Amino acid sequence: MSQTPVALVTGGGTGIGAAVTRRLVADGYAVVIGGRRQDRLDAVAAELAGSVTAVQLDVTDAQSVASVISSLERLDVLVNNAGGAIGLSPVEDGDLGEWEAMFATNVLGTVRMTQAALPLLRASARATIVNISSIAGERVYVGGGGYAAAKHGQSVVSETLRLELNGSHVRVVEIRPGMVQTEEFSLTRLHGDRAAADRVYEGVDHPLVADDVAACVSFAVGLPQHVNIDTLVVKPVAQAAPHQLHRGPIDWQDGS
Repeated sequence: MSQTPVALVTGGGTGIGAAVTRRLVADGYAVVIGGRRQDRLDAVAAELAGSVTAVQLDVTDAQSVASVISSLERLDVLVNNAGGAIGLSPVEDGDLGEWEAMFATNVLGTVRMTQAALPLLRASARATIVNISSIAGERVYVGGGGYAAAKHGQSVVSETLRLELNGSHVRVVEIRPGMVQTEEFSLTRLHGDRAAADRVYEGVDHPLVADDVAACVSFAVGLPQHVNIDTLVVKPVAQAAPHQLHRGPIDWQDGS
């Protein structure tokens, strides 16, 4: 069996997932990326030819998850990145179908992937689970009830899993990003309204980008196995909290 460590990244075709894939390849991993859109996955695989394998994966479907995991001979790092937000409605007017979809991907998808992957991970000396959550996993805000509920759920899964795996060598890392400007997150959340999606980031001086989050994943995974980053909260300087965001220039002193 190859000694090259293997990572599996869900939602690996775009945004944070694709950026994490690039970082892990640079760190010496062979990366399997999974997602629903084969064209996006193939584009990342072509960019990183020889280091990335693209597979169809729906984290809400048990058979799809089982098929992907059974195709692997080894697994060292699992990055549960598939998820996302839908809608900004108040709780009173919330679309329960959207709430269910967010719970299915962010919470149950994370659990389903973790359950399937743990036997392989336990056989790896580098075993690490990285769950990409959000500051919505610890803070709430107006219009964010459904997403915050899902991300709180995902965070609870991470915290509980860490307790339950205590005594083993398997690490459980949770990354909680704040505002990250990617090509699809806000567009999906706002049902394809490009103007509304652009306004989310309007006037924000240096929001995070996907590679900023990927750098955090790379850092946490690359530490010695006895070192676990339980929770890493990362926000742009312009964002003090989910509900407090500075819009306007910041004097960076260095001219950036």
